[in-house]
Amino acid sequence: MSRLSPTGRKALLTLHLVTSLGWLGADLVLLTLGVAGLRGADPESVYPTAGLLVTYLFAPLSVAVWLVGVASALLTPWGLLRWRWVLVKFAITTVMLGLVLLLLTPTVRRLGDLAPDLTARDRLDLVIPPAVSSTLLIIATVLSTYKPWGRLRRATAPASRRAVPAGRRA
Repeated sequence: MSRLSPTGRKALLTLHLVTSLGWLGADLVLLTLGVAGLRGADPESVYPTAGLLVTYLFAPLSVAVWLVGVASALLTPWGLLRWRWVLVKFAITTVMLGLVLLLLTPTVRRLGDLAPDLTARDRLDLVIPPAVSSTLLIIATVLSTYKPWGRLRRATAPASRRAVPAGRRA
């Protein structure tokens, strides 16, 4: 496992912050568009705009945040499986990435195509997911700030590497 210099760690941390904050910002813009659509804004403006945002900003930022987060975990002393808060952040980000790519992006693109004929239920598809994901991103930010829970318990060494007491050797 390679470690970065202090300058490299700061650069990676900066990239992680920029991509993460960009993801949260894009998520809040999606939520704002969704609320505007619920409140009667022109669906032929709101939903195609949301489709563009998801396609060209939100989904790519989701992938970038996941990749930079994994790199940060693997190339810094935090590690991916050393601290509970890192593992929880990784799980949140991984689940969100899957949902963004597999559900949200196709749904929002579909909303853009159906814009003039959307039902109230359809319009909620651009409010509920961004509200939930914004909340999860804020939780991940809090975890990064407070770093709760401590270390994960170390796995025991394989039997072949365990020290055998001197009187027990064959």
